[in-house]
Amino acid sequence: MNEQMLETFLNRRSIRSFTGEPVPMEKLNQIIMAGLSSASSRAARPWELIVVRDKNKLIDMSGCRLKGSSRMLAGADAAIVVVGDEERSDVWIEDCSVVMANMHLMASALGVGSCWIQGRGREAIDGETTEDFLRCILQFPAECRLEAILALGMPDEELPARSPESLPFHKVHINKY
Repeated sequence: MNEQMLETFLNRRSIRSFTGEPVPMEKLNQIIMAGLSSASSRAARPWELIVVRDKNKLIDMSGCRLKGSSRMLAGADAAIVVVGDEERSDVWIEDCSVVMANMHLMASALGVGSCWIQGRGREAIDGETTEDFLRCILQFPAECRLEAILALGMPDEELPARSPESLPFHKVHINKY
């Protein structure tokens, strides 16, 4: 078993509070590469990544979710918005989710705090969809559909790793439910 990889999985936590210190460009590039190396059905790669480091845009984006679950964007150093072209693949949602998961895990492995903010099917504070709210700010084309946003920053909180014993093994079924 690859202990280092399992340790990354167990240590990965959603971080919503950041120090304000910039994420080093080398680490941001590694996070992006993790996303770009993601598996994709039929190698369609229906996703596009929008990297946002402009502080004013991040503050504007922090209103993209109705119940405040995107507030941490205002204090983030960067965000990566993952959109997918539903015309290129009928499984664009799954492909975009793999990209998000790879980037989320890489951020954790590099000591960068990250939080997955679901966008698809959600509502913004102004009553429009999260997708339309962000399309107005980021100007992505109509054929691109929003999947999610990864908030990134140097962590201002440390959450404990999960222990292998705390994993819900009761959810594993062998040969039948």
